[in-house]
Amino acid sequence: MKFFADTADINDIRELAATGLLDGVTTNPSIIAKSGRDFLEVAREICAIVSGPVSAEVIALDHTGMLREAEVLRKIADNVCIKVPLTIDGLKTCKVLTDDGTQVNVTLCFSANQALLAAKAGASFISPFVGRHDDNGFDGLALIRDIRLIYDNYGFQTEILVASVRHGIHVLEAARIGADVMTAPPAVIKGLVDHVLTDKGIEGFLADWAKTGQAI
Repeated sequence: MKFFADTADINDIRELAATGLLDGVTTNPSIIAKSGRDFLEVAREICAIVSGPVSAEVIALDHTGMLREAEVLRKIADNVCIKVPLTIDGLKTCKVLTDDGTQVNVTLCFSANQALLAAKAGASFISPFVGRHDDNGFDGLALIRDIRLIYDNYGFQTEILVASVRHGIHVLEAARIGADVMTAPPAVIKGLVDHVLTDKGIEGFLADWAKTGQAI
């Protein structure tokens, strides 16, 4: 499974990239707004740190506007992935961009039928939102299972990018299902390393080592 960081925080991205765990980055208008910085400047800096796909989202809702904004975003770097909403205009834009060799992330997916449409439009990534799905009384992970089954049935190459990841269980179950990618806030990714028995083991080893009076 590929790990993407869902953030525009440059320091967090640098830290995760240094571990070798980071395969890409996803951003959206809300994340960029929180950074308080210029959108294009932030995206350009992220693309210089991460060699994998960096999702930059269009703001326009009409096909013509999306294509116009995509032209601007594509010039940022070769690894920019254009992010479009799962609407008819978004799917139309996805088709044009992917036919031209541009990576496209179709976002705000909440049903398997939507994911099917995105795959048929040639999307590079489909972003189903598991956390938001759960928040509204649905089973977000069941959605991932349905998409995985449908894509495997027909051999679609669109990668399932599990978004709105809130905790380690989302990551674990998405991996068990066979999702291709997950994107999560840096805190969630870093938290995957934590385990009380690991902490206790380190504590015990250090205590025993201290008794030897040795140094390395």
